Amino acid sequence: MDPVKALKQVAFHLERAGEPTYRVQAFRNAAAVISDLDPAEVEKRAKLGTLTDLKGVGKATAGVVVDALANREPSYLAKLRHVDLSGGEELRAKLKGDCHVHSDWSDGGSPIREMAEAARDLGHEFMVLTDHSPRLTVANGLSRARLEKQLEVVAELNVELAPFLILTGIEVDILDDGSLDQDEDMLERLDVVVASVHSKLKMPKAEMTERMVTAVANPHVDILGHCTGRLVVGKGRPESQFDAERVFEACAEHGTAVEINSRPERLDPPRRLLSLAVDAGCTFSIDSDAHAPGQLDWLNYGCARAEECGVTPDLVINTRPAARLLSG
Repeated sequence: MDPVKALKQVAFHLERAGEPTYRVQAFRNAAAVISDLDPAEVEKRAKLGTLTDLKGVGKATAGVVVDALANREPSYLAKLRHVDLSGGEELRAKLKGDCHVHSDWSDGGSPIREMAEAARDLGHEFMVLTDHSPRLTVANGLSRARLEKQLEVVAELNVELAPFLILTGIEVDILDDGSLDQDEDMLERLDVVVASVHSKLKMPKAEMTERMVTAVANPHVDILGHCTGRLVVGKGRPESQFDAERVFEACAEHGTAVEINSRPERLDPPRRLLSLAVDAGCTFSIDSDAHAPGQLDWLNYGCARAEECGVTPDLVINTRPAARLLSG
């Protein structure tokens, strides 16, 4: 077993389990250190017990390297395999890609290539790169110039990673009046636009309804992201108030998919609203909203909720191959 790959596997499973970032980063940092060394030196240090003399390699990460070189599954990795992601398997198997993924260009923790390779290794045919728009400064949102540069990077990666495909996209902020936080001509150039509310989540119900309806009616918007904005772990955050029937009717009318956000702290929309969206005739996108490679494997959470609420595969846009997704 390759020690660098083993360290990255542990990091992936830590992310999948929702472990703290500092713990994940310890294994990714160690992988970077080991990858810079000659394999012979790594083996020599493992035999002499001097791996921990390297800056960025601790007792736990050194143990993974030793186990990998001995061609046995690292004990640290074995401990992480118990995380239960069961449920929604039938729908999960039909997903061709993930329409909401972040990289370290905004508030994600990993480069675009790493996110794409992880998505590919999970069996996806494509992923949509949806880093944040400029107003979300806390998430290092992309200015027009940075987004243009990202499009160039994605084009280069698509040549290298073919047949896997990175679709261009954005998670664009829905502004207070329902307009979008990026130039219209830039939105037109993108493959997929996810529009989400990230500010003034306690806006009065009538105003929030108008704000969301205006956004989903925009011809550039393909997906309405995490519609209630709720958080269901820790201190939590209550749902934004809006006329769900009217918003979902607008989504159905304009062909805007409702996102089923799989992040365990979001699980948005709640079941009652998800069922309402089904009744309204909406289509859906089951997304990970991943900010790290291991989080790409959270899709089962969304798939399980979708199956519970009567969302059939034909209603889910990311069960379609990329070419059909883009053709509408």
